[in-house]
Amino acid sequence: MAAPCPPPPPDPQFVLRGTQSPVHALHFWEGAQAQGHPVLFSGSQSGLVHVWSLQTQRAVATLDGHGGQCVTWLQMLPQGHQLLSQGRDLKLCLWDLAEGRNAVVDSVRLESVGFCRSSILAGGQPRWMLAVPGKGGDEVQILEMPSKTSVCALKPKADAKLGMPMCLRLWQADCNPRPLLLAGYEDGSVALWDVSEQKVCSHIACHEEPVMDLDFDSQKARGISGSAGKALAVWSLDGQQALQVRGTHELTNPGIAEITIRPDRKILATAGWDHRIRVFHWRTMQPLAVLAFHSAVQWPSPPMACWPRAPRISGSASGRSTHARDSPTPLPGDKEGGQGGGHRAPALT
Repeated sequence: MAAPCPPPPPDPQFVLRGTQSPVHALHFWEGAQAQGHPVLFSGSQSGLVHVWSLQTQRAVATLDGHGGQCVTWLQMLPQGHQLLSQGRDLKLCLWDLAEGRNAVVDSVRLESVGFCRSSILAGGQPRWMLAVPGKGGDEVQILEMPSKTSVCALKPKADAKLGMPMCLRLWQADCNPRPLLLAGYEDGSVALWDVSEQKVCSHIACHEEPVMDLDFDSQKARGISGSAGKALAVWSLDGQQALQVRGTHELTNPGIAEITIRPDRKILATAGWDHRIRVFHWRTMQPLAVLAFHSAVQWPSPPMACWPRAPRISGSASGRSTHARDSPTPLPGDKEGGQGGGHRAPALT
């Protein structure tokens, strides 16, 4: 007897329209969810950041701070109503969004015009760490914020020939207070930096093409990276801070713009140059769904974000709209979120 066909991928829950420009960056924020006001930030090619209410499905504010240059990265700080936006104008803006305000209160001048997006390491403390692409092409600059004090510049040895940093992930192990940085490079490799010692702890060759994005699960000490090629690389970090490639997963078409592990660590999603969002079970790397609503991908900036709590993914369609849909979740069956190949679109509550 033939196996039953899996259910189709979920349709978009809703489509947000009105940016009047292609969307290049997305970021969910649920900080005001206790009051019933979760929001989605979208950054557009025109330099505007739209703040969308997911309750009314309308834009509630528009932030203009990048002089008409494309917004490539958005990140909300956990300790307050402050938003970071990075643009192609070589400026990183810090916005104050408390009590209806929408003003730039500080900015950092960037040294690199490349595609690399910044990364933060922030807890509940007033001070936090920021990693940005540095000058010279192959350098990563570490700043202490909000003072903008330079902590260090991470520059590979001259004979390493890693090329430009393409993606960054600052993180901190639960058992070790030392900040660490994972960086994907132009030569297809991933390096782990000890920020305090300013040295490379481990370095592995993962791809034949530049690493376009990576994400890391610190609880499982396991990460994943994608490149301009067809393969996703899964790698691990052992107790001696050594990286090791654990396997690869071949895709149908080349080119990954972004990789995101959902905060509950059950699924991951990739945004491809072929206009598709692919969803996988994170533990098994079993494919769960291909979301094909898009007609273009805003490469190299990532048009995708995962809601931190609810099983929802947002992506940018071609041009001027953004959609949000329930992400397919593994069927019940194991603690990691399910066994087997089925998927379902859970009802929103």
